[in-house]
Amino acid sequence: MPRTSPPLSSLLPPLICGTATFNDQYNPNPYALPTTGIVHRALSLGVRAFDTSPYYGPAEELLGKALNTPFVHENFPRQDYFLLTKVGRIAGAEFDYSVPWVRRSVQRSLDNLHTKYLDVVYCHDVEFVTPEEVVTAVTELRRIRDTTGQIKYVGISGYPVTTLCDLAELILERTGEPLDIVMSYANFSLQNTRLSSVALPRLVAAGVDVAPNASVLGMGLLRRKGVPIGAHGDFHPSPVELRTAIQKASDWCDKQENRIEKVAIRFALETWMQEGQAVGTHGDPASGIPWKREKIDPYAPKLGVSVMGVSNIEELNETMRVWRSILDGREDGERTAVESGRGSKDREWSLSRQKQVQELAWGIRKILGEYLDFAWPSPPAEYVKAGLNPTMPATLPTPAASPDQLACKMTAGESVDVSCNELI
Repeated sequence: MPRTSPPLSSLLPPLICGTATFNDQYNPNPYALPTTGIVHRALSLGVRAFDTSPYYGPAEELLGKALNTPFVHENFPRQDYFLLTKVGRIAGAEFDYSVPWVRRSVQRSLDNLHTKYLDVVYCHDVEFVTPEEVVTAVTELRRIRDTTGQIKYVGISGYPVTTLCDLAELILERTGEPLDIVMSYANFSLQNTRLSSVALPRLVAAGVDVAPNASVLGMGLLRRKGVPIGAHGDFHPSPVELRTAIQKASDWCDKQENRIEKVAIRFALETWMQEGQAVGTHGDPASGIPWKREKIDPYAPKLGVSVMGVSNIEELNETMRVWRSILDGREDGERTAVESGRGSKDREWSLSRQKQVQELAWGIRKILGEYLDFAWPSPPAEYVKAGLNPTMPATLPTPAASPDQLACKMTAGESVDVSCNELI
């Protein structure tokens, strides 16, 4: 079968707002987060894609409530932004890739997100089930795509890049149609670049159109204060030895008057934007310049796609400052900086910061030593597959509304007014 037309790479934005943080795994009380404010602010800053999952606790519902508001309805037509969600993972050790559950999960996501269609649906954490189950789920998602139009593009997501590549190759061989999208997380960061070194050639050969890089901080590993502790305690799968190496690198960063997370965010976003071009996209880059789909240049370089995760407005603003600074530092960045209103001085600062981050990254990666490109086992060795009895999750409480002042009502394309020294 031919690839879906138009290809996802011609439309999807290269920056996606992830909502895994709208979950008690990362935050003790996700209902206390300003989720509506975050979503509205992201849209106002030009972000046009949101990634979520039913597995992320209340995240899908919170995103849907944020989008189902007068502010969004009046300013951002549904066709102007992308919704990416997932099927198959129900709980920590509970999965169901069966046809009935896939159908049920898709309908639930449509209801939660208050939409008539989903732009992308992934099979979630494919390493926890058998290849046959993945093929079954992908086939059913494509049937829904072709018969109902409720899904536009189909893909898989997970952690081990070799498993993702094996499955991409298998699906192409078995169905004759390549996957539209394969998302990896924590595999292109300061600590681990296996998405590029190991997976990229195989994904391209398997015809995969887009490969987003998620979790640029390695699920919170690359932070001065260590991994996040949510309502369920320490969930992070990294071994103590890796955490110790990261802490040594963080201490070294402090001595260079930098923070490891700031270096890590810029390194991953900037480097994957370049190295991930072969599986990148031509969509709205959220540069601050008004963008129109009909003006896409199919011959222009694509940008590697990244998923950012934030828990508050300040983190969103800071990440967007970094993202736009990276765009200003590209080969055509002079035009971007000037047309967006930021100016040529911001481009000069970006080029200087780019060089500094590259030097700091080299130092950090040297300290990591044997833990450079280390990948923890997923699933863990002790994992035992649970039964496949589909169960609907309990009804979640109604989320608290975000404070009105956090729903920043900016016009589409309006830029953030910041000085260079505020940028990461």
